[in-house]
Amino acid sequence: MKKRIISTILAFAILLGMTTVINVNVTASENAAIQVDGSYLTMDEYSKGTTHSGVVTRGTHMMDGECSITKSGVGRIYVYASTTGNHTVDYISTVLYVDQYNETDKAWDQIDFWQVEDHDTYYVSTSKMLMVERGYYYRVHADHVAGMKAEQPYDEATSFTDGIYIN
Repeated sequence: MKKRIISTILAFAILLGMTTVINVNVTASENAAIQVDGSYLTMDEYSKGTTHSGVVTRGTHMMDGECSITKSGVGRIYVYASTTGNHTVDYISTVLYVDQYNETDKAWDQIDFWQVEDHDTYYVSTSKMLMVERGYYYRVHADHVAGMKAEQPYDEATSFTDGIYIN
């Protein structure tokens, strides 16, 4: 009888140990972050990217660039990008791209883009509210350009956000 009780307790302990190990492995795989083309897929409400995040360092004429994406209601996003010069420059520009994550191809598909540019200033920005399909991840990336006509090529940098899920 004593051996039977010990065997039952031992079998229960082994079963409990296997269940714990299985749960730990499942939890670890569920929390693994997915990164696509430099952007993580997140459930965040907001994401911001800057040229200071290691993509390209600032140049002679460009101080920095940034872009952001924010959930703004059901099926809506607010996107923003700006470029700042170190001083007044002959030319400054921001090109903003909006991307949707394509789960089949495991890649970002561009769904919109536009450019703003100005002359003889040190700052330019753009923003827009967009209606988008629900059930997808979206991100923003931007190209930032600043420079003087007499000093070609212009300074260029890129910024990008993580992807946020829009439901």
